[in-house]
Amino acid sequence: MSKRTGLRRRILLGLLGYVVVLSIAVFLHGIMVNEHAERLVWQTLLDSEMDHLIKLREHEPGLRWVNTQSLAFYDGRDPANLPPPLRGVPPGVYDEIEIDGVERVALVREVDGRPLAVALDITDLEEREFDMGLTMAGSAVTLIVLLCIATAWSVNRLVKPLRDMAQNIGRLRPDQSGQRIETPDSASAELVVIADALNDYLQRNDRFVERERVFIDSASHELRTPVAVIAGASEIALQQPQLPDPARGQLQRINRTAREVEQLISLLLVLAKDPARLARSADHVALDELIPGIVEDHRHLTRDKDLQLDILALPPCEIVAPLPIVQAAIGNLLRNAIEHSDRGRITIRLEAPATVVIDDPGHGMTPEEIARIYASVARGGGRVGGGIGLDLISRLCEHLGWRLDFASDEGRGTTTTLRMAT
Repeated sequence: MSKRTGLRRRILLGLLGYVVVLSIAVFLHGIMVNEHAERLVWQTLLDSEMDHLIKLREHEPGLRWVNTQSLAFYDGRDPANLPPPLRGVPPGVYDEIEIDGVERVALVREVDGRPLAVALDITDLEEREFDMGLTMAGSAVTLIVLLCIATAWSVNRLVKPLRDMAQNIGRLRPDQSGQRIETPDSASAELVVIADALNDYLQRNDRFVERERVFIDSASHELRTPVAVIAGASEIALQQPQLPDPARGQLQRINRTAREVEQLISLLLVLAKDPARLARSADHVALDELIPGIVEDHRHLTRDKDLQLDILALPPCEIVAPLPIVQAAIGNLLRNAIEHSDRGRITIRLEAPATVVIDDPGHGMTPEEIARIYASVARGGGRVGGGIGLDLISRLCEHLGWRLDFASDEGRGTTTTLRMAT
């Protein structure tokens, strides 16, 4: 995903673009006005000269006009008397034409059926106009630069309170209570409304978190106590030597169910806690010592199946995590492998770093079935197998920064990989 641009940058670029476009438009408009005014001036000046020359010729028909360096008069009775640029052109003013190597402005008028032309040398004026254009362009560039600096300064002052508020919001921490957004006295009314709404939300969130914390603490005690009583009572009853076999089987089932409920309670309580708080109450767990006990606790599930549980390499490995959660995660993945296998050999091994790998000879899964499992897990629903279920195990892994992967070929079993290294 592309990086988002800040509000200050967007406003600044928009205003700077507006300043540049407006300055260019004003500059071009000034050039157009100047050209129009210049044409009117030439029209008026040359009309006056033409009228003066015509009156002189009316009073003195034999007058011979002698052209000067600045002003020239052309009688078009003989077209050869007209300069090439003025031959055959309609009446009007013609600016910046070259006559006899000199840049001039000329007026052509038709009098008594013949064209008359008067031309004025504007070389010096054009040079001055060019110098003036450079001055105007430099002034426009300077004005644009100054406007850009002023705009950047104004936008920075305008956006600074909002930027400061965004930084304050970014510094909020979900594990801290009593946090509030402060606004300076100079803040605008809109910022005050935003800050008040956020502070109200933070206050309500603090009350909600406190209620959740009280509930979790109460549930942790109120739920664990009766389950522990049931599990303890069933263990004591199982120690009776004269207990009938049917009753012993039922008591064993009660004991296993109680232990599973204990694991489920522990898992749900972990999911309800923040990972930072959870890390403070974690244990040092030696996986190479824990896994054999988990395997033995699940061997009874293979009694009615032609299955064999084998432990392969168990190199020394220690992680920091809640012990009941590690037991629940590995145990339920092993239970899932047993429930989806009918015969053969299930192996469990340890790999570096802190990775538990379970291979089962079950029915296997197609890539589409694996994708459906991941999709079900992502939606947070759909139990797969007995015990706690892969959906909760996957959410637990995400909560603790672990990773759960499946690799399978249809009819060739499944390899489940639990990476607990963070």
